[in-house]
Amino acid sequence: MDRQDVWQTSPPPPPMRAPSGLFPGPSRPTYREPHPISAAPLLAGLGSGAVWLTLFGLLGRDLAGYAWWTVLAAVIAWAVALVLTAIGDRAVAVGVALAAGFGLSIAMAFVAAQWITSYDWPLW
Repeated sequence: MDRQDVWQTSPPPPPMRAPSGLFPGPSRPTYREPHPISAAPLLAGLGSGAVWLTLFGLLGRDLAGYAWWTVLAAVIAWAVALVLTAIGDRAVAVGVALAAGFGLSIAMAFVAAQWITSYDWPLW
């Protein structure tokens, strides 16, 4: 018998392919957020954080005062965001933290612009 005839008469090997994922099925567990964040509380946190930073920023008489009041307001807002996260109102906490970070970056941009143009650090 020729070796070529043996190959032609043997059965084909069983297919050993990985699943393609085309057909639905529980391949791994799906974890869902028990309390998803929605847009309305997030926007409420953004608004309240913006008002908070605006009120503190208005207390400053010059750039240094504005910057220091904004730093203080941002630190307090982040502490409030941590408390809100612990309580469970994470959407408002995210909004407050975003507003605080954005407001602080604006204040530091003004400080940097003054420092670049005058070569004098305005916060001391």
